[in-house]
Amino acid sequence: MRLSIRLLLVPLFLAAAFASAAGTVTVSFVNSGSYWDAGATPWDQAANLKLLATHLERLGQRLLPADQLLKVEVLQVGLAGRVRHDLRGNTPVRILNGGADWPRIQLRYRLEAGGRETARGEEWISDPDYLRGPAGRQGAEALHYEKRMLDAWFKARFVDGAAAPG
Repeated sequence: MRLSIRLLLVPLFLAAAFASAAGTVTVSFVNSGSYWDAGATPWDQAANLKLLATHLERLGQRLLPADQLLKVEVLQVGLAGRVRHDLRGNTPVRILNGGADWPRIQLRYRLEAGGRETARGEEWISDPDYLRGPAGRQGAEALHYEKRMLDAWFKARFVDGAAAPG
């Protein structure tokens, strides 16, 4: 019985160790009322911005060392696709056609390690090929293409690229 309890506790201790070794990301939205396309309605925009912030925060928890703090200011948002209304005009529907409707986000960031700035930059992140290839098929999750684009940027900039300036 004692052995099985110990075996059950091991994953809990490992999870706690990884959680405590997580970096931090803070996200702010600068002048969000002027974003090109963050949602079809004010409620939709608020929900989408919250999803983007949460996604970046989770990336930091998973991929940044514990002593690192990444501050991200989102300056502009253009979600994948275009919003069209259904025949009754009630429900906005996002249409993806792979033309000039790719996701793009402009942001400014500052990375700190041990209280000291190690990198900063301002850049546009975009994915013109968001519908091509097997990775182009959208899953059921909201903002699939934007999240995938942020994943690639985050890994290239702060994991593989070791926080090279943008």
